Amino acid sequence: MNAVVSAFFQGMNPTDVLGIAACALMAYAIGSIPWAYIIVLLVAHEDVTEHGSGNVGAMNVRRTIGSWGWFAVALLSDFAKGMVPVAVVKSLALGVIVTPVGAAAPALAEPFAQLYPMAAVAGAVVGHNYSLWMAFIKRHFGRTGKGLSTGAGALLAYDWRYFIAVVVVGLLTIAITRYMMAGQVVASATLPVTAFVLRSPDWPFALLMGAVVYSAHHKRFVGLLKGLEPKFYINDRGGPRG
Repeated sequence: MNAVVSAFFQGMNPTDVLGIAACALMAYAIGSIPWAYIIVLLVAHEDVTEHGSGNVGAMNVRRTIGSWGWFAVALLSDFAKGMVPVAVVKSLALGVIVTPVGAAAPALAEPFAQLYPMAAVAGAVVGHNYSLWMAFIKRHFGRTGKGLSTGAGALLAYDWRYFIAVVVVGLLTIAITRYMMAGQVVASATLPVTAFVLRSPDWPFALLMGAVVYSAHHKRFVGLLKGLEPKFYINDRGGPRG
């Protein structure tokens, strides 16, 4: 296994390494923008992390302000910070917009081109989950979100098939179980399953990203299994932190 990994990276030239790292860092910086924190601070003069789950996300905007309108603004803002950097990187690296990365990559002469949009997806999601800007604001680096909205935007740009599968299965799960946490966890599992079903060559990446999103939900998912998670947790102080 180590020999395979070593051979893979030995085939990369310095330009690829720097380019992929730059894409990841650019997407991380954009993904780190704490729109929920900014919106709540400007609208209600409150700190969103002191309310609800404590996360810097759209649903916590709803819990803090009590407005579905501002929830939608935060949701779309988080969605865009995942979609835009991935779409830009994908267009520049692969020369395609709509075609899924896994479908376009095999036809490319450059063997490492697909790693550029992958790095952008990972950077955006990790940026939302561990915001650099929130670390400066709070003087503490830690988890700030769960990566769902930002991850969904990144997936739409990366592979629209993944996006449709994750959103449809996640919403159906919520509708059936009445637990948002159940839908979120099932959605994260749907990503690698969809990659396997489609026999996409980027399934290892889909598996990794599914694991990253699930890890942000693990603590409360265990609580759900223990009967501690409330249904439709949309009100401040109405459920657990995390």
